[in-house]
Amino acid sequence: MTHSDIRKKFREFFESKEHGNHKWIESSSLLPTDPSVLFTTAGMQQFKDYYTNPENAPAQNVVSIQKCLRTSDIDEVGDESHLTFFEMLGNFSFGGYNKEKAITLALTFLIDKEGGVGIDKNRISVTYCDDPILRDVESKSILENNSLSY
Repeated sequence: MTHSDIRKKFREFFESKEHGNHKWIESSSLLPTDPSVLFTTAGMQQFKDYYTNPENAPAQNVVSIQKCLRTSDIDEVGDESHLTFFEMLGNFSFGGYNKEKAITLALTFLIDKEGGVGIDKNRISVTYCDDPILRDVESKSILENNSLSY
């Protein structure tokens, strides 16, 4: 499967009625209009205003493939493990669905052989915050209920 195939499947998966009928949003520029950042470094950055003002969002559920530029480790760029430019595939909801639905959709896209990419679930590793103060027990529970406990 090529990167073009993955991008196409991702967009079609989330635009489908079955998976939330997300509205497609084009990638923002790498040079954002947001004065708090120099470059677009995350897939959700273009939606910052919609989280605080969901009534301004173009739709309740959106999907995008955002061009991003990583600068936090710019001095190490060039070796085999540090990237500068990448595209972040993301699905977002502004008051429509919650963390459980977001995690379930992501897992379905990864595992589903028909509409997704069909990865064997035994080959998927997941993470969640396990810091004693910030522990994310909700995500851990959702992952365990989806038969992906780690």
